[in-house]
Amino acid sequence: MAKFKNKYRIESIRRKDWDYRWNSAYFITICTANRENFFGVVVDGEMVLNELGKLAEKYWLEIPDHFPYVQLGNFVVMPNHTHGILIIAQPINSWEVWPYPDDPILPPDPTKNQQMSKISPKSGSISTIIRSYKSVVSKNIRLIEPNFKWLSRYHDIIIRDAISFDNIQKYILNNPKNYKKE
Repeated sequence: MAKFKNKYRIESIRRKDWDYRWNSAYFITICTANRENFFGVVVDGEMVLNELGKLAEKYWLEIPDHFPYVQLGNFVVMPNHTHGILIIAQPINSWEVWPYPDDPILPPDPTKNQQMSKISPKSGSISTIIRSYKSVVSKNIRLIEPNFKWLSRYHDIIIRDAISFDNIQKYILNNPKNYKKE
């Protein structure tokens, strides 16, 4: 385990050779802390969302409103987690001109912690999108359920071909039918 400022920190599970701003489809799983069932129940293979689950669903569906270069694939809210596909669809080759041409390019600030800058989510990345989603869901759910928490991390898979995309779409669609109570 690596240390930062003489404290242990968990290494990132993200691919080191991949820029998560690149055009691709990403299969995302986000779990609640301690896998606590906050979002509803599965009844006869169908997910029945409660008020909290409806908020989680609402804010996922609003992601393209805030990140217009994102398209949504299948998505499901389960009792204690969500599965969804996010598709980054920037104009062709836009990822080659980061930062965006409209962004001011400033010289590096020598006082800024360079290590934190390297590990912080980049604008337009999957990490930024997920952080924003988790934040708005948490803020609004905690108005109803103050004990709500997400697991601090999320799981992602970079979808590399049409067969994998179709299989993951089906997995998400069938998740409530295959859900086993834990």
